[in-house]
Amino acid sequence: MNEKAYKTMSVIGAGNLAIGIILLVVGLTTGILTIISGGRLLKAKSDLIF
Repeated sequence: MNEKAYKTMSVIGAGNLAIGIILLVVGLTTGILTIISGGRLLKAKSDLIF
């Protein structure tokens, strides 16, 4: 009985770790792309006419 619980907890723990790593990479990539886009907008600010 205990062995089944430990096996289930290890599978869930590994899944949570994998999801955490994926979310970290996605968040970092999104942040970098946002900074790059903002820099391009600031660079082209003088060309924009409203």
